[in-house]
Amino acid sequence: MGALKEFYVNDCVPKLTEEFGYTNVMQVPKLEKIVLNMGLGEAVQNPKIVEGAAQELTLIAGQKAVVTNAKKSIAGFKLRAGMPIGCRVTLRGDKMYDFFSKLVNIALPRVRDFRGVSPKGFDGRGNYSLGIKEQIIFPEIDYDKIDKIKGLNISIVTSAPTNEEGLELLRLMGMPFRK
Repeated sequence: MGALKEFYVNDCVPKLTEEFGYTNVMQVPKLEKIVLNMGLGEAVQNPKIVEGAAQELTLIAGQKAVVTNAKKSIAGFKLRAGMPIGCRVTLRGDKMYDFFSKLVNIALPRVRDFRGVSPKGFDGRGNYSLGIKEQIIFPEIDYDKIDKIKGLNISIVTSAPTNEEGLELLRLMGMPFRK
């Protein structure tokens, strides 16, 4: 079992049970999956940029990225249905815990002028989303080999029914929220 998962089972579960008064261990919120998404609007003019982004996302996540295609044609953006427009990765299990640990302990502290992430990124059902403006905060990305700085969205899906429970779960697991 990974270090973060062990920490969750031994430390976070008892604290959450005490704070929210759960009667069953299965009621305690847990991480279900983490989805990394990189949308590339400039892929319309330069389709090769998607391949580079997929390789970078694969390095960051430790799992192969899937190229996503446009579902509809949009004439104003010169976009046709079926054109590659981004890439994504869904992490579950041990890879999810490893990525979360890397995000909290290594990547987020490397952001310039970092004062914590906003606690306003919850969706009303305990899931948290945050955007990262530069993919170079991850240690796997070689700064000299990237052609363009790209951002990515990270969605952390939890089993928490409310935002308060999701916030407390992520806070206990080490997510640095702003005051």
